[in-house]
Amino acid sequence: MKDKEGGLTDPYCVVKYGEKWVRTGTLFATAVPQWNEQYTWNVLDLNTVVTVAVFDDCHLSSSHGGDDHQMGKVRIRLATLETNRMYTQHYPLMVLTRTGLKKTGELHLAVRFTCRSWAKMLATYGKPLPPTIHIHHTDPITMPQVDPLWLQAEAVQRMVTRLARAEPPLRREVVEYMLDVDPQMFSLRRSQSNFQRIASLYSGATAVAKWFDDICEWKNPLSTILVHVLFLYLVCYPQLILPMVLVLVVMIGVWNYPRRPRNPPHIDTVLSYADQAQPDELEEEFDTFSTSTPDDIVKLRYDRLRSVAGRLQRELGDLAMHAERAQSLLSWRDHRVTPIFIMLSLVVAVVLYWTPLKVVVMVMGLYFLLPSRFRPSRRRTSMVFNLYSRLPSKDDSML
Repeated sequence: MKDKEGGLTDPYCVVKYGEKWVRTGTLFATAVPQWNEQYTWNVLDLNTVVTVAVFDDCHLSSSHGGDDHQMGKVRIRLATLETNRMYTQHYPLMVLTRTGLKKTGELHLAVRFTCRSWAKMLATYGKPLPPTIHIHHTDPITMPQVDPLWLQAEAVQRMVTRLARAEPPLRREVVEYMLDVDPQMFSLRRSQSNFQRIASLYSGATAVAKWFDDICEWKNPLSTILVHVLFLYLVCYPQLILPMVLVLVVMIGVWNYPRRPRNPPHIDTVLSYADQAQPDELEEEFDTFSTSTPDDIVKLRYDRLRSVAGRLQRELGDLAMHAERAQSLLSWRDHRVTPIFIMLSLVVAVVLYWTPLKVVVMVMGLYFLLPSRFRPSRRRTSMVFNLYSRLPSKDDSML
């Protein structure tokens, strides 16, 4: 543990698993605390997390006061652990404060998950997530109680009241830190992190789209010829499509096996945007509710939030516009496009009725795989896109 301002720390650990809470003893004025304690719990569900947090006791000395300081915590999901393997490693203890990210020390943990029955363990994956909600059918809650913020505040208050009577007692700030109450408030840092998480999910689709574009452009003739042969083979034998997709999934899983994670995940500062957050963003994140910031700073934050919300509002408007344009194809909002679309749909329906499906799929696939010299230039937008862009929406009816 790193020395705090003014002296050494008085650390103690709190371990939480499900409804089980354990507090270790407090070690007085030490920078290298060692508890050497061992705990064992019965696992009822693999989709559970063991949380270990370290706090600095601020009530042992008369010079200390206030709340117990947070020194960091570690979360270990049991589903990420291999069976009957001992994990021993050092987990960094990180704390995000108003002044930025701070490393307070490291926590050495030894974790082991044992299983007596593989059948029961695998059967838990098909059970409902705990806690069960069947009681709401026999004793339904009222509408004001459905509010998640109200439910969270009520649950935290009951947990604080129960643990305050425990021996040794746990203070409110300790319980709230263990239950992750603060992340429910708005944070621009978390919003940016969540946006990057969503964007990273589309990286695979982007790579596949680039690979397909290279195939269509014949940048690698051998790969393109192989794709042609595979496409024609699947068109002639469509019953092999689903087995081939499943075999591909198996191959990807086997390919990733040597690269599987060997240790439980820990706090990722890059994913959390903790090392890139601006001081003003951190000040806003740790602001009280209601705010205690001067009015001029609140005005700047409000203007920044308005700009972010404006971009989100514009994206939602574009999404609604595209849906309304597709809807207007049959709503006769445009008295020239709708009859043309109906006639084209009728012609396509007749053609598809008299033409075998294999022939239609083969012609469309070969057209997309044609070299670029035999297809219209990609710099020019297609006729379908031009028609769709001219369809009316409800933007003209909005103030």
